Amino acid sequence: MSDVMIRVPAEVRDQLAAVAEARGTSLRALMGEIAAQTLTPEQIQERADRTRALLAERFGHYVTDEESADMRRKMREATAAHRAALAEAESSR
Repeated sequence: MSDVMIRVPAEVRDQLAAVAEARGTSLRALMGEIAAQTLTPEQIQERADRTRALLAERFGHYVTDEESADMRRKMREATAAHRAALAEAESSR
């Protein structure tokens, strides 16, 4: 395996190093883990297609594009609310 250098701001490097240390792993291993868990747009679409097929086959429910878009919107809103709550909790410490 060949190595490659990726330039990131010092704050990002320090954050990643702190996460790696807290997990008891190396920065290299952490980056590998992040890469393995991060899906490409094609992989996301594949999963969505498989999920739609499963819902149709097993439950007889055909997810429309509108339902899918609505669910994505709700997930973005829930994620934003969760992040805001975490930030508020952190600032009140």
